[in-house]
Amino acid sequence: MTQPTVLVLGASGLIGRFVTDDLRVRGFRVVGVARSLSPAQKMSARDIEQPILSLDAAALMRLFREHAVDVVVNCLGVLQDGPGSDTGAVHRDFVARLLEAIADSGRAIRLVHISIPGTAEADRTAFATTKREAERLIATSGIPHAVLRPGFVVAPSAYGGSAMLRALAAFPLDLPQKEMSTPFQSVAVEDISATIAWLAARDIDDASVKAVTWDLMQAEPVTMVGVIKQFRHAFGTAGWPRLVMPSFMLDLGAKIGDLANYLGWVPPMRSTAIAELRRGVTGDPSAWIAATGIAPKTLTDAIGRHPATIQDKWFARLFLIKALIFASLVAFWLVSGFIALFVSYRAAAGILTAHNFSPALVDPITIGTSLMDMSIGALIAFRRTAAIGLLAGIVASLGYMFGAAILTPDLWIEPLGALVKTGPAIVLMLAALMMLDNR
Repeated sequence: MTQPTVLVLGASGLIGRFVTDDLRVRGFRVVGVARSLSPAQKMSARDIEQPILSLDAAALMRLFREHAVDVVVNCLGVLQDGPGSDTGAVHRDFVARLLEAIADSGRAIRLVHISIPGTAEADRTAFATTKREAERLIATSGIPHAVLRPGFVVAPSAYGGSAMLRALAAFPLDLPQKEMSTPFQSVAVEDISATIAWLAARDIDDASVKAVTWDLMQAEPVTMVGVIKQFRHAFGTAGWPRLVMPSFMLDLGAKIGDLANYLGWVPPMRSTAIAELRRGVTGDPSAWIAATGIAPKTLTDAIGRHPATIQDKWFARLFLIKALIFASLVAFWLVSGFIALFVSYRAAAGILTAHNFSPALVDPITIGTSLMDMSIGALIAFRRTAAIGLLAGIVASLGYMFGAAILTPDLWIEPLGALVKTGPAIVLMLAALMMLDNR
């Protein structure tokens, strides 16, 4: 029997990427579709870059027919509304078009939809309510479907919330006691992929799986402290003394994360993430286990019984520091330009005058370099232009250093070492460039 063709929507994400690669290893013909794929993710000619969310029902239908799709796996999702992210458009409106396309395609297609655990009564965020609206649309569509509700996903790679928990495990820091005690049932990403493979192999007319909704998670109850504790065992930090973060710091971090979200960044600590964290992750996996025979991995097995590698430790330690690095660089360029232009303009211009610059050039150079510094800070602040800002900052810093070496060499032995400190700033910007990727 020929293996069915599986179309994975959101093939660049944490779940979507793993499922795409794992199903191929299992022998399925898999077409991975994502808005953008990193060079490392373009491993197959069947991985397609396409603006998925802009596709209408007709375009989706052509995609299904072109690739002779038998199973569609929808892994698309966004945590919070912001520039380029609309929870309603992604979770509800797109699913409505997807259902229309499947119904009109003329093909027998099973939809596997990745949702979230919990009940509608507990939904408080736009993320949760739109996810639940999508579930209702699917339930009333009459299309063969499986709605999968994974718990906290543990995968070899890390992104978002899973990366944040690794970072907490690598530092002597705990969340407030209330958050640490919330239920947090986990699931290994391998179990999610195994479930999708099991569904893809079922006959489309199999009544037992024609319309199912399953919670995917380990059956044993566990709290967030238990999850972080297991990561700490892997990182070798289990015996460290720890500080407990005050609740107001967690809320402040969420507000700062929301601000960063509007600048195009996707920090794991945002108001929606904290709200969902406080709600907890619970469910009943008994129906899933009984139907598929899959024995979910325990938290110990999912995280691993072996010590974390050096790359795991570096990532976890640098994950929270990344935000500090970018924030400090933004402040450095904005504040330095602001001070030179508004606070100490006479002193800044006086440096040029003292070194025999033409009076006609003093003001234009002082104003121009100040505005350039502030522009670099603004470019770094926005995710879309951060790389340009960092490169511009490196070039500007090198320009200051070489220009000073030629025109004002005595500044190199200035008591506070202002020019000497430019070198470490360049190294910090290089480090920020290396850490810019999200996936």
